[in-house]
Amino acid sequence: MREPPADGDERPPTLGDLLDDLDGLRETVDDPSEAARVEAVIETARSVEEPAVFGRTVIGFDRSDVAEAALGALIFGIPMIVEGGTLEVGAFVASHPVFLVGTLLAGLAVVASILYVADFQDVRVAKWYFGVVPRRFAGVIGISFLTALVLMTAWGRVDWAAPLLAFAQVSVAFVPMAIGAALGDILPG
Repeated sequence: MREPPADGDERPPTLGDLLDDLDGLRETVDDPSEAARVEAVIETARSVEEPAVFGRTVIGFDRSDVAEAALGALIFGIPMIVEGGTLEVGAFVASHPVFLVGTLLAGLAVVASILYVADFQDVRVAKWYFGVVPRRFAGVIGISFLTALVLMTAWGRVDWAAPLLAFAQVSVAFVPMAIGAALGDILPG
């Protein structure tokens, strides 16, 4: 159970505190009917919307989220696409596959952190792909990579005659685009 606030600690309890208390209560209940009641209360508490940093809870991923993510990807990505350094970095990571994989993994980790860890908004996972990948995460990543791929190709920034090099260059542009897409998706609130 939550300890009463100490002197000088005036933080009001949050929904997370309530859920923690209910999880603790669930472990102490022996009677099956009482356990079912506790589970019902936990489900009700999880459905309550708590005010987020920017004023709302983000649930689901619809067409307005797609548009916001695409706009964020473009705002962060266009400077990367037209800048020659992106091609140089892409050539470097293409010749060092470990760095290419690391770049992609770091990009995925930063996006996951923005969406689910950083508390910019209260982002809740409503739907999953294959029971493992949150729909919002997949959408932000997919939109970012597709935008990087299409723009880099359409603007003649990559030559697909060398597919590994082209993929590496698109991947380098993708990382900031994914960060922009994540921010664009959740910050408008």
